[in-house]
Amino acid sequence: MIELEGVPELIDPVMVAAFEGWNDAGDAASTAVAHLDREWKGEVFAALDAEDYYDFQVNRPTVWLDGGVRKITWPTTRLSVVRVGGEKPRDLVLVRGIEPSMRWRSFCNELLGFAHELGVELVVIMGALLGDTPHTRPVPVSGVTSDADLARTMDLEETKYEGPTGIVGILQEACTHAGVPAVSLWAAVPHYVSQPPNPKATLALLNRLEDLIDLRIPLGELPEDARAWQLGVDQLAAEDSEVAEYVQTLEEARDTAELPEASGEAIAREFERYLRRRDGGGPATGAGSHATESGEPTSYLRDTPGGRTRPPMAQRPESDTGQDAGNDGESRQEPETDEAADGTGPDVRAGESGPQDSKGSSGAAKAPGSPDSSDPSDSSRSSDASDSSED
Repeated sequence: MIELEGVPELIDPVMVAAFEGWNDAGDAASTAVAHLDREWKGEVFAALDAEDYYDFQVNRPTVWLDGGVRKITWPTTRLSVVRVGGEKPRDLVLVRGIEPSMRWRSFCNELLGFAHELGVELVVIMGALLGDTPHTRPVPVSGVTSDADLARTMDLEETKYEGPTGIVGILQEACTHAGVPAVSLWAAVPHYVSQPPNPKATLALLNRLEDLIDLRIPLGELPEDARAWQLGVDQLAAEDSEVAEYVQTLEEARDTAELPEASGEAIAREFERYLRRRDGGGPATGAGSHATESGEPTSYLRDTPGGRTRPPMAQRPESDTGQDAGNDGESRQEPETDEAADGTGPDVRAGESGPQDSKGSSGAAKAPGSPDSSDPSDSSRSSDASDSSED
């Protein structure tokens, strides 16, 4: 039995989760949850035992000094709570951690135990995969579920994927079998510029989360960071004719595929989002606090989140990497490259993708996707995340 002491009764809680590693291309998903935690000053109330789920030779602990005293931070998964005010206040349970190395079923059961105790009504798991999508176009974000009824009521795609999966897919299936409504949001990250951070993909995930749970999310500097990131990649692509030609090919394919939608639901969603932001709104109580009946805020132990806030400048692409990504739906090892002269920035490569290491530092594995909505088994041919989501 999980006992949650000091956590008040939550209002219409939604659990939002993301995990660093294989399901987190460009760190887009984990950065999105970190952004929510930072903007609303989430208060950590629980952490899973690192000994149970992590191989410390894969995800190593870090040592740091606190007033001259050496301390150790162990890799784990933490849960925090934030309350979002407004006309319809609700709570978010944020789950942020690293894809576990072992005991995945126990890991998911423990998270589901927290969800049950907190009365969570919906679980949203965010992920990011590498895809054949141009950086110059809006980031495709798909919403998928294993529940046919939920797919109809929330206008989502019912997943038909078969193949290797990560903790995102396992947790979604565990929720479905436990009777907890669960949705996965997948952002497609250009495989030729997969190094983190990718603020444009993070922004796209947060926008889709807004639409899904009807909640206004403060974006802070993310829109500016996304524009700066795209400008940096534009400049590098313009300096290499091979990369520029490849990007143009992806643009043409994407524009052709999305032409029918351009005048339909996509425009309606953007207009609704514009109206929400124009009308304003925001937290009714102090960020990271919960108001009791007497009006006094109840706070938790705070875990100040880290993370990047601005994208680095882009790195010049290699001239000998024009090979297109493979169509077999399997990940490829991306060759290591020397850093740019200034030592910063995403590595722009035409047609290459590489597996994500355990800390998400070298680009994520290209999760198998789909050229159509009926069989997500080949993301290398897909330019729309609705056709390239893993699970």
